[in-house]
Amino acid sequence: QVELVESGGGSVQPGGSLTLSCAVSGLSLSSICLGWFRQAPGKEREVIGTVNSIGRTTYHASVKGHFTVSRDNAKNTLTLQINSLKSEDTAMYYCAASTRNPYNCVTSGLINYWGLGTQVTVSS
Repeated sequence: QVELVESGGGSVQPGGSLTLSCAVSGLSLSSICLGWFRQAPGKEREVIGTVNSIGRTTYHASVKGHFTVSRDNAKNTLTLQINSLKSEDTAMYYCAASTRNPYNCVTSGLINYWGLGTQVTVSS
């Protein structure tokens, strides 16, 4: 059974940092594409960054330099490091996996497994 479980969300002040983690079970990370997405209230879900089966990372242009996606195959964990948080980063953050295309999962349509999400709120 495949399961993705996010953790690490919370409330932070602008300029702060957070590290989100996603524990993946039932899949081998070295053979799939993984990604982080987010959805703010009233907005569509958008990709933040992905890491494919050969370890290549891609980021949405609007977040490059602001977020870092990494994975640990041995621990079956995907991580999202967020720096210099802004109020517009407030959203539900989702871990995602694709077995449909191990080399590219930058769009929701390529994702076939989702976590339940972890809330990040940035406020002073």
